[in-house]
Amino acid sequence: MKILVVGGAGYIGSHTVKCLLRAGHGVVVADNFSTGYRNAVVGGEVAELDIADAAAVESLFAAHRFDAVMHFASFIQVGESVTEPGKYYANNLATTLSLLQTMVRASVGRFIFSSTAAVYGNPEYVPIDESHPKVPINPYGRSKWMVEQILEDFDRAYGLKSVCLRYFNAAGADPEGELGERHEPETHLIPLILQAASGRREAITVFGRDYDTPDGTCIRDYVHVVDLVKAHALALDYLATGGDSAAFNLGNSNGFSVQEVIDTTRRVTGREIKVVDAPRRTGDPPRLVADSSLARRVLGYQAKYANLETMVEHAWRWEQKWQWD
Repeated sequence: MKILVVGGAGYIGSHTVKCLLRAGHGVVVADNFSTGYRNAVVGGEVAELDIADAAAVESLFAAHRFDAVMHFASFIQVGESVTEPGKYYANNLATTLSLLQTMVRASVGRFIFSSTAAVYGNPEYVPIDESHPKVPINPYGRSKWMVEQILEDFDRAYGLKSVCLRYFNAAGADPEGELGERHEPETHLIPLILQAASGRREAITVFGRDYDTPDGTCIRDYVHVVDLVKAHALALDYLATGGDSAAFNLGNSNGFSVQEVIDTTRRVTGREIKVVDAPRRTGDPPRLVADSSLARRVLGYQAKYANLETMVEHAWRWEQKWQWD
């Protein structure tokens, strides 16, 4: 198939492009490189454009006959979404709506959306399944949930079929060392700890040690980026064979505490990592763990790299390889 990968120069998008190319698909990457990296695009055709530029997007669809669109071009910083909600609703919601309208006009009927566990808000129970109430507590989560609801309407009105993949905590890096995680600023726990291990960061901060968990630190569900992108390929096959619109959680269904991640990183790197304790952050629930049984049952999803040590090893290899400024 010929796939448009929007945001294909970012962390998950770039790994997805590599996976699609290896599977023999044709790939066009659309990215404005505001947060992505040109050298993260390992192949395919590149269209440098902003999805907010409706005319440029129309021209792109006129030049190609796409079989499906995968969308990764969202802003993802929860804290920033609270202080700059307009930025998040403009990019994550309004530009996605414009893209969907272009797809309808071009008769492209398959859409795979990078969603998030943030649509659930504070968990009422764990592990979290897809029927859990959707009560997002920040503009980032709300922008993603609004898109999911728009997709339901577009299916009813236009027959546009979609799969929404609700990530928990993406982690790790390409096992071959070609790709990895580069966010500026970085907000994800594992790369932050690795930066402390490599000396690019003085210390890692632990926000709260008094949670109702075995060691007092928050527990999160980490899923390897390669497992995430394989789920996108499975979702593509699912839609191509007539699957109905659906949403799936993507996690490994196991939780690891902040302290467990720090201890694992110390073992993998052989480095001492300085830790600074700080008070809890507002809105941090004690546990966030996915129930991914629906994705396993319907898509055939299976986490290959569910071991935390493997995720850290792959991410550490990338941290050591990259020539950071």
